Amino acid sequence: MTERLAPQLAFDDISLRFEETTVLKHISFELAGGETLVVLGAAGSGKTMLLKIALGLLRPSEGRLIVFGEDVTSYSERQWFDVRSRIGVLFQEGGLFDSLNIADNVAYPLENQPLLKCLPDQVRPKVEQSLEFVGLAQTLEKYPSELSGGMRRRAGIARAIVTLPELLLYDSPTAGLDPITANMIVALIAKGRDVRQTATVMVTQRYQDGEIMARFRYDAGAGELRPVQGNGDSTRTRYLVLEEGRIVFLGTPQELEACTDPYVVKFIPHG
Repeated sequence: MTERLAPQLAFDDISLRFEETTVLKHISFELAGGETLVVLGAAGSGKTMLLKIALGLLRPSEGRLIVFGEDVTSYSERQWFDVRSRIGVLFQEGGLFDSLNIADNVAYPLENQPLLKCLPDQVRPKVEQSLEFVGLAQTLEKYPSELSGGMRRRAGIARAIVTLPELLLYDSPTAGLDPITANMIVALIAKGRDVRQTATVMVTQRYQDGEIMARFRYDAGAGELRPVQGNGDSTRTRYLVLEEGRIVFLGTPQELEACTDPYVVKFIPHG
């Protein structure tokens, strides 16, 4: 079994309030390199708020946030600017800039995060490598409007991984996509996790997304996903289920399937 790496992200009893409304309640978990946390929950359960806290866009009302081993709970926006250079994020719908071509979209993090110290002549090769990774090498000069929804999402992944981040956050990466394209997107996310041992948080409405992350590993030699074999082989994937801002389940895929909580069961297909 692979030795567990140090935690890249930890929520320590975090709560989040807006005036009299509490939207996250005593959230605690750890995520190490190469591990996956699949976040499920109904609309308004706090899934996106969890990601915003992890990215420093919201400050917890209570508790501590640990990123890359540092307590960043009280960091200023300037301090967070450096932390974010080590985090990749895919926003809902891909979040590409309509006015930039795909090459410039993917290059944006490299050109706007000084801590990365990416020299101008290094940008284009890194962009090309990232787009090749997601199978979009031919789209460099195209604009987002010229791509299908699935291709835009893949370009968003290319931008998220171009800086070789240690932590990746995905907000509903398969929303609005047909099942075949959605499975392709999640396969790319699994590939990125396994090739670079990246800590990955994926918010999703699709149980199938978590199943792919949990049951398949990228085989670099074969260039494709392969099912995990058991006998200690594991993708180190856990599920976290939120209900009205609180954790009602946190555990392995096997524990999720065995869970009988009426709310949690709603997210597990049967029959």
